[in-house]
Amino acid sequence: MNTPAVRLGYAPRNALNADELKAGIAARSGARGDGNDIRAWLLNHFYRHVVANFVPARAIESLDEAARALAPAALPAWVAARFGGVAERRDGPTGVALAPVVWIDPAEPTLLALEARLVEFLESRAGTSLAGKLDRINCPQALALWESEHAQMAARIERGWRESRPEAVCTFLDLPNGRFVEFRHDSAQLRAEMAYESYAMRHCLGQFVDRQALTGGYGDRYAQAIEAQHMRLLSFRDTNGQPHVTISVIAHEDGSLEVEQVKGKQNRPPIARYVPEVVACLEALGTNDVMPADCIAIGVVRTPGGWAPIDEVRDTALQASLVARHPMLFAHLAAPTPAVEWFVAARAPQLLQARAPRAAAVRYAMRRLDGARTDEPAPFATEGVGWPGFHASDDDEPNLSPLTA
Repeated sequence: MNTPAVRLGYAPRNALNADELKAGIAARSGARGDGNDIRAWLLNHFYRHVVANFVPARAIESLDEAARALAPAALPAWVAARFGGVAERRDGPTGVALAPVVWIDPAEPTLLALEARLVEFLESRAGTSLAGKLDRINCPQALALWESEHAQMAARIERGWRESRPEAVCTFLDLPNGRFVEFRHDSAQLRAEMAYESYAMRHCLGQFVDRQALTGGYGDRYAQAIEAQHMRLLSFRDTNGQPHVTISVIAHEDGSLEVEQVKGKQNRPPIARYVPEVVACLEALGTNDVMPADCIAIGVVRTPGGWAPIDEVRDTALQASLVARHPMLFAHLAAPTPAVEWFVAARAPQLLQARAPRAAAVRYAMRRLDGARTDEPAPFATEGVGWPGFHASDDDEPNLSPLTA
């Protein structure tokens, strides 16, 4: 899996909603029941990484933009000082460039996925010599270690083989093209079956430091959670018994279930062929309304009526609201409505470069002004074209009155 290079330190940047970001990290850590050392690391290094390096982040370049982003909350004094008077210029009074100011969506799916990856890394260190030294590792270093370890795991998987242990799983859901099996928390062969799943799927689920004793590392972290019934693990197996999708679900103390990950082979999203099976499994589980980045990546969403592919959501206002919140869902729509295209134009106009809008009004609003060739990226114009029924700012929830092309 190709991933962007990570910055080795923390960039000079200020987050307009820093308090909200830190509170969100603390709340999620508490809900997971993280240990004190992991919670402290997240509130220090992960928080600093989000503020300094996380993308996507919305640049704030004026007092008006800051006010709209924080509305209805009042602006902190430092923000008024940063953009007021002489500080409004690019350089401060001393000639030193001022640190950029950004607003970061605290519920951005990629942010939540990044946090989950780091928690996985930190928990895999339990019982190792690094366990008491976490604070010496900053967030970019931890991410680099995670990437390196997963590359090594992929190489080890290529050199090894494990057979499936059928007694370690039970049928959860029969489907026309196969079945979902659930890993048994009380099976003596649980870890061996996890190692098989990891080999077949080329992911880290069943990767143990000690491959003979099946202890340590990422596999130990997942196995302990399953054994304690804090997590449920399911695998879609075809009629020949070969795995194609792995789903991990967090089991909360109140009995609710939350989808954590939905992985295809090599940690990639499941291929389109298996989306119906994924939806059927999530529906059968009866999970809460949390939609992880893995689900967004394959166009699967949680609606008041249950899980469904975004293209099968018939309530046009709901569909538009989901796309406004997660613009990447646009790619999974065969015939997007004008409302959806307006929201994509506002939130992620680059998606309309590869796929021309169907609605004439949106096409006009997105016309090029610089005369560049159509195969070159260029700025778009949206000025002067009304958005019927749309009155929300970029920071408000969408106002979904009926839209027409």
